[in-house]
Amino acid sequence: MDMDFDAVIVGAGFAGMYMLHRLRQGGFSARVLETGKGVGGTWYWNRYPGARCDVESVQYSYQFSPELEQEWEWTERYATQPEILRYANHVADRFDLRRDIQFETRVTRATFDEQENLWIIETGAGERLVSRFVVTAMGCLSSPNTPKIPGLSEFRGPTYHTGSWPHEGVDFSGRTVGMIGTGSSAIQSIPLIARQAEHLTVFQRTANYTVPAHNAPLAPDYVRQVKADYREMRARAKTKPAGIDFDINWASAVETSEAERARVFETRWAYGGLGFIASFADLLLNDQSNKTAADFVRAKIREIVRDPRTAEILSPRNIIGCKRLCVDTGYWETFNRPNVTLVDIGDEPIERITPSGLRAKGSDYDFDCLVLATGFDAMTGALLNVDFRGRRGIALNEAWRDGPKTYLGLTVAGFPNLFTITGPGSPSVLTNMLPSIEQHVEWIADCLEAMRTRGQTVIEATGPAQEAWVHEVGNSASITLRATCSSWYVGANIPGKPRVFMPYIGGLPAYIAACEEVVAGSYKGFAFS
Repeated sequence: MDMDFDAVIVGAGFAGMYMLHRLRQGGFSARVLETGKGVGGTWYWNRYPGARCDVESVQYSYQFSPELEQEWEWTERYATQPEILRYANHVADRFDLRRDIQFETRVTRATFDEQENLWIIETGAGERLVSRFVVTAMGCLSSPNTPKIPGLSEFRGPTYHTGSWPHEGVDFSGRTVGMIGTGSSAIQSIPLIARQAEHLTVFQRTANYTVPAHNAPLAPDYVRQVKADYREMRARAKTKPAGIDFDINWASAVETSEAERARVFETRWAYGGLGFIASFADLLLNDQSNKTAADFVRAKIREIVRDPRTAEILSPRNIIGCKRLCVDTGYWETFNRPNVTLVDIGDEPIERITPSGLRAKGSDYDFDCLVLATGFDAMTGALLNVDFRGRRGIALNEAWRDGPKTYLGLTVAGFPNLFTITGPGSPSVLTNMLPSIEQHVEWIADCLEAMRTRGQTVIEATGPAQEAWVHEVGNSASITLRATCSSWYVGANIPGKPRVFMPYIGGLPAYIAACEEVVAGSYKGFAFS
């Protein structure tokens, strides 16, 4: 069997682009297969109003090229989707990546041939490619979750999903809109849709915590300061659990006086962003400490939202941080608008979608357009949408029947020469994705170069090493409060999905150390041939 490429990379987002660049640098032949018509991954598909990153732009960027760092100019503290997509396209052009990317190509099946030790990759168009290695770069939040609500196909108006928004945009002027969901994409889009629509009705199952972004244009002096300090800033970020360079207050919330605690929370709130969860070191370890932060946010909601009943509905009751903390611009204030209605469906699910709207709690709601802000089948959805077949024809769906199992979030026992960038069992979604992506890409590239030097062509995680890592991931989650609520971290938003805490919660520094220890031990936990 003739080999077309050393590696096939699935996905042309930030992970796929950098993987291609590194493999080229190492002298490997590679082809990227991408479903969309352009690069950007998450930022190619998620074009809903208000879409922007919740990590500050100067940190949500590649660091492998100092020249790229210095030449690119971010304009806002939190970059919008269009600006991030421009950045992705700039990277693709600057490093001449497009000539090895095949767009509008959906991978449907990949089978490992045990006789030839090669992967056979099949596409939706019937094309077949053969490669030594397969690297998935499909993203953790790239498989939109469309809820199975009775009557969904009967709605007469247009239906939009925030995860696959029309590229030409949507004009809601003079239209009435119903939105299902109040997660991150809803929290970002609701303020903008409300300003445009004649009326917006939001259907909320679970209230979510969100912290103001306090977004603003980046001052030239600040940009110069960052660029002068970029190397040091990146190094500091790698010492932080989330891979983001913000200050962590190592004090305990419950051991801090009430006055000082209030001062710290107010300071963090005024600054804005994800650093709020680092107000005290034990917010995700101690119930009572967590309650002080949750109470503070609930008080802010009551302070901002004028109607007491609406404020009560919007106030979360779960642990702050056990679901993804959101970052917003004017979210709570939007519910003071006369053209916005909030409907609490937490105790009763939507009965059905009707031709003119939906029915919930015994009442009919009519609207012109329906928006599904219902999130993603996170971390595993995109991988399981491809029919991966490993040794003895075992399907990945079957291997993960009781939940995802990986070694380091990078490989799967029984699936030789398959690498999963930011796969389940890695820090990924609990960190700044860009440094996590780069760390995985560099680990894979270094591994393939080491194999070539040693004359090896097959790498596979051993069963015992994988089981030990799965235990480590589960054990690290059990000592924190993150695993205590129904979130997409455990697959709770997908009916029938096994409840397993999927990301590694031990933090980026501990994870990097674990990966380095594996390499130092001659790739301990892997079998080669």
